[in-house]
Amino acid sequence: MQDTFYPLLAILAGYLIGSLSFAVIISRVMGLSDPRSYGSGNPGATNVLRSGNKAAAILTLVFDALKGYVPVLLVLLFGPDVGLGEGTAALVGLAAFLGHLWPVFFRFEGGKGVATAAGVLLAINPLLGAATLATWLIIAYFSRYSSLASLVAAVFAPFYQMLIWGAGPIVLCAGLMGLLLIWRHAANIKKLMNGTESKIGQKAQGSAAVPPAGASKKHPHGEGPKPRGHSHHHPKDKKQ
Repeated sequence: MQDTFYPLLAILAGYLIGSLSFAVIISRVMGLSDPRSYGSGNPGATNVLRSGNKAAAILTLVFDALKGYVPVLLVLLFGPDVGLGEGTAALVGLAAFLGHLWPVFFRFEGGKGVATAAGVLLAINPLLGAATLATWLIIAYFSRYSSLASLVAAVFAPFYQMLIWGAGPIVLCAGLMGLLLIWRHAANIKKLMNGTESKIGQKAQGSAAVPPAGASKKHPHGEGPKPRGHSHHHPKDKKQ
């Protein structure tokens, strides 16, 4: 019984932690618009950055990475006492990643999982995580496209693990996350091919500039408050 109970409990906990959409949570706490309502609509650090609030974007990045890192680290540190090994740690990391993609607490409307995947890899194999992050940073620095950097890093991660450290559950975990990342970036791939993809730091268009609900609105016929007594005059209907 314990052979299945503890692994399943750990995987469920990983999914629930991954379901905490920090882009939405932090935006609400800081009084910002819901990141699902502007830009790419993705609740992630890159889209939060398009709101113009760098602090919110950094906090989102850190907490999204931590929710992938912490569950895996806990399994690696305390799992052996109850028979949990590297395979379970990899499954817990994958569950946290899936939680970010389809969060149960946010109507299953999640992000693309780049930061969470990085946190998972850093916990499972710090050198693999560092190599993957370095790949992302290099591509992002030269291209200024977060999506392109994420795609390249997603492809390289399982190959780094397999070629340097050998096959195993980590390769399977990294490979599945990589495939899902590519799938979640399908729209970005089309934009990259069309040359319409937004670059890092580029502010969102349209609804991103709209302040959160409750903010003051300007008069629809011009700037400034609506004057008292203003009304629209409509001709009365003539009697037939």
